[in-house]
Amino acid sequence: MRQGSDADNMSLRSSSMVKLFRNARCQWIVYLLLASICFDGRVRSQTEPRHAGNQILLIKAGRLLDVRRGKIELNQAILIDGERIKAVGPLPEVLKSSSPVDRVIDLSDSTVLPGLIDSHTHILVNEDLTSEQYDEQLLKESVPYRTIRATVFARTMLMRGFTTLRDIGTEGAMYADADIKKAIERDIIAGPRMFVATRAFSATGMYPLLGYSWELNVPVGVQIVDGVEEIRRGVREQIKNGADWIKVYADRRPYIKAGSLHSIAIFSQDEMNTFVSEAHRLGRRVAAHAMGEEGIETALEAGVDSIEHGYALNDNLMDRMVRQGTYWCPTIYVTVYFAQEHAGVIPPPIRIAMRDVEERVLAIAVRRGVKIIFGTDAGAFPQSENQAKEFTYMVKWGMSPIQAIQSATIRAAEALGVSDDVGAIEVGRFADIVAVKGDPIKDVSELERVCFVMKGGKVQMSTNLAG
Repeated sequence: MRQGSDADNMSLRSSSMVKLFRNARCQWIVYLLLASICFDGRVRSQTEPRHAGNQILLIKAGRLLDVRRGKIELNQAILIDGERIKAVGPLPEVLKSSSPVDRVIDLSDSTVLPGLIDSHTHILVNEDLTSEQYDEQLLKESVPYRTIRATVFARTMLMRGFTTLRDIGTEGAMYADADIKKAIERDIIAGPRMFVATRAFSATGMYPLLGYSWELNVPVGVQIVDGVEEIRRGVREQIKNGADWIKVYADRRPYIKAGSLHSIAIFSQDEMNTFVSEAHRLGRRVAAHAMGEEGIETALEAGVDSIEHGYALNDNLMDRMVRQGTYWCPTIYVTVYFAQEHAGVIPPPIRIAMRDVEERVLAIAVRRGVKIIFGTDAGAFPQSENQAKEFTYMVKWGMSPIQAIQSATIRAAEALGVSDDVGAIEVGRFADIVAVKGDPIKDVSELERVCFVMKGGKVQMSTNLAG
């Protein structure tokens, strides 16, 4: 009887299911029932892989550089939960207090420090030593082609230990930097965390491409705006299309007069003021390309957040930067590179003068307390050049190794407004971590030979790694 009843019940259920299938309006109910039968919670938990972001990792750090105190601690451990740092301290203490870990990464023979930050890059450019090289990229290379190359460059810089970039202008590639940033955030491509400035701004007749027949409609490397109303609209447009920073070319055509570096200010004071007021009103910071005294003065009067290059800084301008809390991004290596002969190209005298002026200025700025951030202009020199060479020149020209490292970690994070997330190996921050074999405080060029890179708790590159 029992078996017969079960069979009868099965027959009735089958008949009901057939009728239900015939009713198109109810088919979704059947699909839902089948899904619930086949994929209960226990099956899902057994078959779905554990997401890497949920892993608990332990890094054994033989030497850990505390960039805030400028001190190396021995035999340390970093506990990582997903993307962020959960604990930092002496290895025995962290092991004692932590729960079981999924993986141990042994860097006991290395110096471990926070991921580096380059605050001035151009990933969509590949060298513009001469005007012909710059013009050729804008005239002969499509934006898609330049974007493809930029994705390779972004990954290269990540492998060099730069886990965060402020990319400070696409040079004619429109908003491609915002797209690259999005692709990195979505794990489509590998690259650093990015803060982008999109197109940058200049005024009519003040930025390449220049010198072509007026009958030709040639591309321009920036967004051209004239007058306060165009500036307001332009700032809003760039922010709409993904700009984290607003980049303004404050001057052009540097020249030497009476032993000082001067320039032509591109915008009137009212125009410069508008850039800053509109950007700040909309929650964005402003970076000003300013080489000569005139450009720096106009930018500081407007209240920009950072001065890029700033070769003509003098005592008065430095003191004003200190009072206003303005950051200086000196971009030393590009200046050195441009002042040297490459591929038979003899540098113009102004390039050599700019290098010599900046070499004198850097040590003075350090003594006067100017807030210096690490930035290289990578892309303006060949992408094959490791921008970590900047550290060596910073030290050679007047900074201590720890000051140079701080400029690329806690100080740069402060300038970007992300001190709670990056710039230090501290609890709660992203696990953006690099390692070198030697001691960068003794030899800062060690940072040109990074052997381990982690971004957000995920290992991006490692050599001779145990564990």
